[in-house]
Amino acid sequence: MENPLFPILYGAAFLILLWQAFRVMGKGFGAAQQPIRSQPIRKKSQGDRTGLVTVHPELLDQEGRLTEEELLTVRFSGDNEPPQSTETPAE
Repeated sequence: MENPLFPILYGAAFLILLWQAFRVMGKGFGAAQQPIRSQPIRKKSQGDRTGLVTVHPELLDQEGRLTEEELLTVRFSGDNEPPQSTETPAE
């Protein structure tokens, strides 16, 4: 029932995939050793891989400029933390 050609095909596929894996890892190791090219025209922000300044569309007004209005921020905390009041207690 088992075809004798199956182990040969399985072994060949394994070797091809192993060879591909080493090729890809070799490119990654080679890229890690090269110096990072800087872009002097645009300021690169910390952690931004593109080198472009990223602005969320929600922060732009109708003309495409940053809004000047106050924004509501929400901080999610753990369930164990008691809620913290921003108001000062009245004495």
